[in-house]
Amino acid sequence: MAQVIPTIDQVKAEAMEIFRKEFGDDPDICVFAPGRVNLIGEHTDYNEGFVLPMALPMVTIIVGKVNGNKNCTIVSTSKSITTTSKLEFDVSDRSKIAPGEPKWANYVKGCIAYFPADVPGFNAVIVSTVPMGSGLSSSAALEVATYTFLEALTGVECKDPRDKALVCQKAEHEFANVPCGIMDQFISVMGKQGHALLLDCRDLSVTQIPMDGIDDYVFLITNSNSPHKLSSSAFRERRDACFEAAKMLGKKSLREVTLDDLEVLKKQGASEIILKRVGHVINENSRTLAATAAFQAGDYIKVGELMNESHDSLRDNYEVSSNELDTLVNTARKIPGVLGSRLTGAGFGGCTITFLKKDSVDLVIAAINKSYSGTASFYIASPSVGTGKLDCK
Repeated sequence: MAQVIPTIDQVKAEAMEIFRKEFGDDPDICVFAPGRVNLIGEHTDYNEGFVLPMALPMVTIIVGKVNGNKNCTIVSTSKSITTTSKLEFDVSDRSKIAPGEPKWANYVKGCIAYFPADVPGFNAVIVSTVPMGSGLSSSAALEVATYTFLEALTGVECKDPRDKALVCQKAEHEFANVPCGIMDQFISVMGKQGHALLLDCRDLSVTQIPMDGIDDYVFLITNSNSPHKLSSSAFRERRDACFEAAKMLGKKSLREVTLDDLEVLKKQGASEIILKRVGHVINENSRTLAATAAFQAGDYIKVGELMNESHDSLRDNYEVSSNELDTLVNTARKIPGVLGSRLTGAGFGGCTITFLKKDSVDLVIAAINKSYSGTASFYIASPSVGTGKLDCK
């Protein structure tokens, strides 16, 4: 059975109660930012390509208030981020803020360090329903929630949401040492209820894609509970292979590369691995645009076919799938009513997303529970809203 995702109000109430217990006071700021699931367009964002994510009802919430000094005390009691943990540091000189332990705190520290205004001391509590290490972007949810909290704290708000996303990405690059693309931060900032977001990662233009026509279908997220590690050498190797190929061709990124350029790379002596990586990125960009058009036309059979092709390429050409993910995908695809299934996120573990008829959900869950050697978790996903502020009531 699919798990019930707590509502924003339920998570807010939990965070506020913890704040009262920890600090003996009521918070006067409450913000949230969502995780995301990527419908299609994997490992294209750092290659300046196209992605099609949607924001999730799974969120990270931060509640807090100014404490009248230059010290910050942040409590996280969320299992999605860490075990119960308290972070304390001085913000009087933000140039001295540095990465360290616990690791989850680096996402918060980076946003504070790069926030474009002075930050007063504050007390805060973080609670999240975004599973950590699942490929649903718990890190971006934490970064964007932190930035939105700082906006509420200082009254200094970003005029362009793109700038907000870019600061959060910088925090992840330099404080968490994760060379991520821009997709996760963009959708967490700019998600719109009932819409997916087509993002051009080269010029950072966005198109909101209405998803209200899929009434008879749903997206089923299946968490393999086999966590991935984005900062692993395997991720870097794939990213670097793409950058090397673009350099060999004299291009700024693989966005400018076509399938004809594969022959040029062969003549230049590019390895078989590089050719496979490049081929995936070129075709994945095409699949993402085709899937967007198919959604808009109501051609959901085509959407499913493209999702299947995406997974197969991620498995065979980009080599970021796993036995666990393949089992989840292959099991789902055998069930009538399933249009498509693929890994979502960077791979190396994490989640799959399956596009299917509503009345097939229980059949898929039953089949996976029977065939999967691990313990999977299931969520029905709906396109949700991006970051925002909430009343502290």
